[in-house]
Amino acid sequence: MKQTISISFFINEIIYDIQNKAYLTGKSRSDGTNHERVAAMQANDDTENADQIMRSITAAWGILRTHLGEYIEGGSANIDNSPSGDSELRLKLVMPSNFNNGVGESIVAAAHDYIVSKALYDWFVITDKEDADDYARAAERALAAISVSSNKRVRPKRKTDSGAEA
Repeated sequence: MKQTISISFFINEIIYDIQNKAYLTGKSRSDGTNHERVAAMQANDDTENADQIMRSITAAWGILRTHLGEYIEGGSANIDNSPSGDSELRLKLVMPSNFNNGVGESIVAAAHDYIVSKALYDWFVITDKEDADDYARAAERALAAISVSSNKRVRPKRKTDSGAEA
């Protein structure tokens, strides 16, 4: 019997994570004289910043859906090319019967990390090329973690004559 994993992300939480990491990255690059550079790195809710972040989230969501495509239940994900901050991203994965449920949370955590890292990569390509590659590598590691986790299986168990598993 197949197993189902439901994944939901609140876009506001993803945006907060992106803004917080951009803020902390900018703060860590401050040398006391580069105030303009640091300010440019830090994403905020101004329209042009918010629009860029939302486009990056939408693009990352599409790549994530492609990466998990074999497990997506047909038509189960919300498809919205212009989600808002109060939207949810939802996905329903149908996993094989021998899927190891113990790694379900790992898939969710890695998916969140992928979306955030990919959006930060996109952001820093524009505002701070020096740090962009760090987030590209983080996004790649998150996708690799999703692959590892989604392919975890449990060992089969033999049924005894009494019907109990051995």
